[in-house]
Amino acid sequence: MSPPPSQMQVVDNDPGQYQIAQQPYYRAVSDEVEIYQAAYQVRMPVMLKGPTGCGKTRFVEYMAWLLKKPLITVACTEDMTASDLVGRYLLDINGSRWQDGPLTVAARIGAICYLDEIVEARQDTIVVIHPLTDYRRELPLEKKGELVRAHEGFQIVISYNPGYQSLMKNLKQSTRQRFGGIGFDYPDAEVETEIVTHEGGVDPEIAAKLVQVGASSRNLKGHGLDEGMSTRLLIYAAQLIAQGVEAPAACRMALVTPLCDDPDLRDTLYAAVDTYF
Repeated sequence: MSPPPSQMQVVDNDPGQYQIAQQPYYRAVSDEVEIYQAAYQVRMPVMLKGPTGCGKTRFVEYMAWLLKKPLITVACTEDMTASDLVGRYLLDINGSRWQDGPLTVAARIGAICYLDEIVEARQDTIVVIHPLTDYRRELPLEKKGELVRAHEGFQIVISYNPGYQSLMKNLKQSTRQRFGGIGFDYPDAEVETEIVTHEGGVDPEIAAKLVQVGASSRNLKGHGLDEGMSTRLLIYAAQLIAQGVEAPAACRMALVTPLCDDPDLRDTLYAAVDTYF
């Protein structure tokens, strides 16, 4: 399944192009599916909090599929402007025309709008979502002189990684308190082994060893590592092994090299790999 469209791919207001046709694989670890379903019924804006690569985006894709709702995903960056979200006038051979941004498209067609890693966006960009996250459920297009009333199916979902918060990159309380929150973390060893087995295409024994390597790295969080190996990285390593790459080499490429640059810390992670492989 190809990834949901980003803001650069929003070209029209056809809901069909944003539907997820095939069921994404998602392994629930608690009551997050039921909690989200209840939140969607009242169109509560939802905040997903958790470390990198723990399944937040896959969860949103799964819920959009389960609810049969269009999904428009925006990867937030510090260069993203309010116009990137709501839309702008473009010039063509006939003069100028208005092009809706992804947030506006989602509000018009009743899609779930997923703002991934929202703290990467500037504060003056984030505030444009505020009127859509309270009782008003409306989006002023000031440049166009239009007030968009959100479709009854519209919902905003945001995600961020609390581990990367700083004074410069944090959500203001005025934004936080507009959302209900669902916390995510890496699953326990048994569940994570099941996920790596399914997604990586390896047998459970190899998946269990990869999960043990990941757990070893997570114990180093705060002792040289900002975060340990994500479930996503473990799946990458499994996929390489499934392609015939020797396990130690796959782990070096997918797990150790992307995670750190410090030689001593890298040797420590190599030792963890050697312990299990």
